[in-house]
Amino acid sequence: MRDRLMAETRAAMKAGDRQRVNALRLISASLQQADIAAKTPLAEQDFPALLQKMIKQRRESLSIYEKAGRTELAQQEAAEIAVIEEFLPKQMSEAEAEAAIAAVVAEVGAASPKEMGKVMGLLKERYAGQMDFGKASAQVKALLAGK
Repeated sequence: MRDRLMAETRAAMKAGDRQRVNALRLISASLQQADIAAKTPLAEQDFPALLQKMIKQRRESLSIYEKAGRTELAQQEAAEIAVIEEFLPKQMSEAEAEAAIAAVVAEVGAASPKEMGKVMGLLKERYAGQMDFGKASAQVKALLAGK
């Protein structure tokens, strides 16, 4: 992932795409900060969580800028989100997410909402960056409450 990030940055610099270069540098800076905080290089499986966090921050900023009528800043945030999303694994469809949730619930043997933590932990471990865990949490809760 780090090699791809460096290659994409070089390509964007050669193409003269300033906005893309800036977004890629933001990803590199966040990665470096995470490395420093952990005192070791960030593991490959932790990279999607870092990207998800960056996207969440930008979506919040995007909504604030749109409410304030700052369209140029909102467009910049939207462009950064698009670049960051390129580095995430393919997102699961709604049907795929439901099937994965049902499979994990069955595997864990969860029968009540008290066991939601086990299910969510396993989902986050297996499908990091591939599904929206906010929506997944609501689906797990509804599935377990229905049992």
